[in-house]
Amino acid sequence: MDTIALEGGFSDAPITAARAFRAAMDVMARPGRVEVLEGALPPPPVSIAAGTLLLTLCDPETPVTLLGAADAKDMRDWLTFHTGAPFVAPENAMFALGSWADLTPITRFGIGTPEYPDRSATLIVESEALVPSGARLTGPGIADEAHLELPELAPFQQNRMLFPLGLDFFFTAGNQVAALPRTTIVEAG
Repeated sequence: MDTIALEGGFSDAPITAARAFRAAMDVMARPGRVEVLEGALPPPPVSIAAGTLLLTLCDPETPVTLLGAADAKDMRDWLTFHTGAPFVAPENAMFALGSWADLTPITRFGIGTPEYPDRSATLIVESEALVPSGARLTGPGIADEAHLELPELAPFQQNRMLFPLGLDFFFTAGNQVAALPRTTIVEAG
């Protein structure tokens, strides 16, 4: 295992992980809100925010799929060393990381079951930038409306119709994160 895999983890794991978890839950509770998320330094080209999410939310019992540029030996070694998360096919993943193009079609990811809707996948979408404009977001956690530039509208609208089943999404760019839970209503902005 390269030294790259050994570096870039949380410097003060309990405190950094707690802060990162709080930020992740804050953005999931407030769809469209963009927050700073730092703490990890994953191998390029994975963003700081995406790496921090993975270190915060994954462990040896959390199956992960890395797609596209994220599916590199350095990233696999890094994630294995810091979390022990197993790598699986998309249909078995609890978390998946990649660009929107890498993650589509999203229908291959698990949406949970009527008995266990929480057993669905969460997709971490690496983006160029997080822009608070574009798609109009309404629903739980949004006082009036929020806006977030999304790669497409139809997949998120179809995902909402599956509720209480469906996927949840984190969007990452650099050290920023935003989220779109399955409960969010997505319309053209």
